[in-house]
Amino acid sequence: MMKAISCWLLCIVCLKKPSYGQYYYYDDLHYDSPLSWELGIGAGGMNCLTDLGGKKGIGKGFIKDLNLSNTRLCASAYLEALYHYTIGGRLEFTYGSVTAYDSILGPDGGNASGRYQRNLSFRSKILELSLLAEFHPLAWYAYNNGLEQPRCSPYLLGGIGLFTFDPKAKLNNNWLSLNDLHTEGQGFTQYRERRPYKLTQCNMPVGLGVKYEVSALLNARLEIVHRLLFTDYLDDVSNSYINPEAFYTNLPATQAALAAQLADRRRPANHSSGSRGGEKRGNPDKKDAYFSVQVKLGLLLNRVRKN
Repeated sequence: MMKAISCWLLCIVCLKKPSYGQYYYYDDLHYDSPLSWELGIGAGGMNCLTDLGGKKGIGKGFIKDLNLSNTRLCASAYLEALYHYTIGGRLEFTYGSVTAYDSILGPDGGNASGRYQRNLSFRSKILELSLLAEFHPLAWYAYNNGLEQPRCSPYLLGGIGLFTFDPKAKLNNNWLSLNDLHTEGQGFTQYRERRPYKLTQCNMPVGLGVKYEVSALLNARLEIVHRLLFTDYLDDVSNSYINPEAFYTNLPATQAALAAQLADRRRPANHSSGSRGGEKRGNPDKKDAYFSVQVKLGLLLNRVRKN
């Protein structure tokens, strides 16, 4: 991952060596260069799309089933190189958290009552390092047609990221890591087809934003970035309930007891006594996802004032 990041930044630097005096910034008090470097920070909200929670009624796709009240704070820091305002690369670190819980649907959830009765929940911190490509179509058009660069520039984002997560659930006022409990039998001899999931994985960030040149040295941005994941276990829910006896044959007794409680938290009205597993717990057909919306401020590092 770090080798790929180093090669990407090297390629950007090698596009053209910066030379001051190429053209002036809009206030004609600063020299500009073909390759601009920007260091910035951001803050905003993060949310997720998983098997848990959602909106009342029949489950819908993508943001139609998004519950905005689950939004949590996130922050980021980035370093970007942008060539002639049009195309660039960015190395970015993001920290945030995600959460979802079935109880948000309430007992009057209608067609969502099954999710409410399931009664599962999770929360997880997110740490992400991403390498993003950025393209400004209006700036590209202006550059190729000899026009003045727009002060407000919409852009597209895409790339690859590496993120860590650790879904946890609360039991007796303690937050327990669900990955350690193998709640769907991942790695158990009775469920060999269910492999344990790794807590560090790759993702694919895609998004869009708009940049506004506040001054010669400061940019303001508004961005939304959606992460496509290769796992359905961001919330530790994907498949069906397992036979609870499997916990006791694969885990130490104390850990098995915790796993049995957190794997099946169905309310009594929807819990079949003596369950041997197999009932639907999640939907393995669709991967989980998370996204962020942030406001960012960036400092231009190599734009210098004329003497």
